[in-house]
Amino acid sequence: MNNAYRLFRTAIILIALFQVSLKNATADQILNPTLKTIFTPLLADPMETQVSVMPWLNQRFLNLNIGTSADLYQSNSKNFAVGVDFGTWSLLRESDNFKFPVDAITYLFGINTSWKEKISNETLPFDELSGRLRISHISAHYEDGHYEPDGSGWIPEPAGPNIPFTYSREFLDLVLALSSPGHRVYAGYQYIYHTLPGGINPNSFHAGGELSTPGNTYIAADVKLLPIWQSTLQETKGYRGTWNLQAGIRLNAIGLEKVRVACNYFSGMSTQGMYFYHPESYTTLGCIIDL
Repeated sequence: MNNAYRLFRTAIILIALFQVSLKNATADQILNPTLKTIFTPLLADPMETQVSVMPWLNQRFLNLNIGTSADLYQSNSKNFAVGVDFGTWSLLRESDNFKFPVDAITYLFGINTSWKEKISNETLPFDELSGRLRISHISAHYEDGHYEPDGSGWIPEPAGPNIPFTYSREFLDLVLALSSPGHRVYAGYQYIYHTLPGGINPNSFHAGGELSTPGNTYIAADVKLLPIWQSTLQETKGYRGTWNLQAGIRLNAIGLEKVRVACNYFSGMSTQGMYFYHPESYTTLGCIIDL
């Protein structure tokens, strides 16, 4: 009954968003998929869908992310869109002989609606207000890289739930941004309306900024307030700040306009679903492809 109610509630939300898109449509073709989304993806948010290979510099791990967002419909004025999100975030262990067994993987899919409008305010150094609302499902799984080498069972994680366990969430995520050419600031809120394991605070918050610097370089930061899992209570209590700082360069000079080389410093609650209870800190250096 609970699952049926949850699916019904999600369907109602999807139908409502679709009706909004129809009201903004004209007689022209309603669906015209494009990867050039109205809302520009956030540079430093580690949960933004992207294609990237990011080896850890201080441990033998590698983040391999494959995903994208696309607008299925954009209004003629290019100020409103309805789209989809698909993403995977894989944590690979580095082993001998250039092997990278997958330790854990997180999957996301969902829909979004986005909008933007020009603003004129002499007191603000911005000329555009934009926003995006996502409705998403996310789930995670341990893979063969988290199995004991002798095949005796899963590698135990003392601070987390007993393995195996189900990690699954459905959530709404809203972000609003102020921007002008070369810089952007944003703030957002996420509400989880269904989760396994239970006992999770449904509210979390995030904010960030991006700044273009000379020579096709940039710096960006994303900070989140995420609930802290208390293993003794089997629920979350309190919040912890989670930072991701990124500096990078776009390879425009050699004709690779959609490729970035970036360095990240991450500190806070893990972005991997199976390690949702685990604080970690690491630095990565790798390549991001903006589809």
